Amino acid sequence: MTSNLFDSLAADEKTLARLHLRLEQDADSEGVLDVAYRTLDTPVGTLLLAATRAGLVRVAYDIEGHDAVLALLADAVSPRVLHAPARLDSAAHQIEEYFAKRRTTFDVPIDMRLADGFRRSVIEHLRDIGYGHRETYATVAAAIGHPRAVRAVGTACSRNPLPVVIPCHRVVRSDGSTGQYIGGPLAKSALLDLEAA
Repeated sequence: MTSNLFDSLAADEKTLARLHLRLEQDADSEGVLDVAYRTLDTPVGTLLLAATRAGLVRVAYDIEGHDAVLALLADAVSPRVLHAPARLDSAAHQIEEYFAKRRTTFDVPIDMRLADGFRRSVIEHLRDIGYGHRETYATVAAAIGHPRAVRAVGTACSRNPLPVVIPCHRVVRSDGSTGQYIGGPLAKSALLDLEAA
């Protein structure tokens, strides 16, 4: 009797998985899959990856609350959000290569709709900070033409929608200490250590 119950549950799980895959494929082919997401286990915790048709739109740490991030994406981008890992295969593979020290830059398409104005200027500059290099918040402020906006640069970094891929972890305080980070101080230190090794 117990064996039959487990067999039935296994069959139900396979059926659900098959139906979900078909839903993903149909939604994508019909153009109604506005935000696809998946999770990825990494040395700094489980990351949520989300992408629109334009590209990677969000990377989120556990500490941010993945369900809360998905709810914000539903409000800011579209309520048509679906667990659809295939759209994120390339991004996931590149992040895995980064953590395995086989990649120093990312070349996935990026959707920057969650960053605008001053924050977008900061985030665009972050892409220019090379692997293993660090800049101070003051250096970033000067580089984007706002040398007195050091605190605003820190705030923009803390709201980077694409941590890891757009390297806000490479921005540190003038005294060399790491400062705050969206994924927490341990994650920031781990990323800096990974790139320094």
